[in-house]
Amino acid sequence: QVQLVESGGGLVQAGGSLRLSCAASGTILTITRMGWYRQTPGKQRELVARIISGTPTNYADSVKGRFTASRDIAKNTVSLQMNSLKPEDTAVYYCYLQSARGSRFYDYWGQGTQVTVSS
Repeated sequence: QVQLVESGGGLVQAGGSLRLSCAASGTILTITRMGWYRQTPGKQRELVARIISGTPTNYADSVKGRFTASRDIAKNTVSLQMNSLKPEDTAVYYCYLQSARGSRFYDYWGQGTQVTVSS
């Protein structure tokens, strides 16, 4: 089993910054991707940033130029630096990890951390 623990959420004014971190622990196989999703009430969970080994990081259009995702392979952590935050960035942010063993893939999610941006 894999556990993902997020930290760094909170309340910030528009234009401010926050940094989210996620640490993975447990029996971790080959990690194929890590990243961040977010969800607001009544809406589907949406991609924020996704890091796939050997490829450029994918970002949602709404966060390009403001958010930066990074991964520490040795520590099994992934971070999300969020700058120039907007009220519409308010959501619960979830850390995501996909691992692989042979031809099978396993998806894991963190418990979520609330980010609230006030106007």
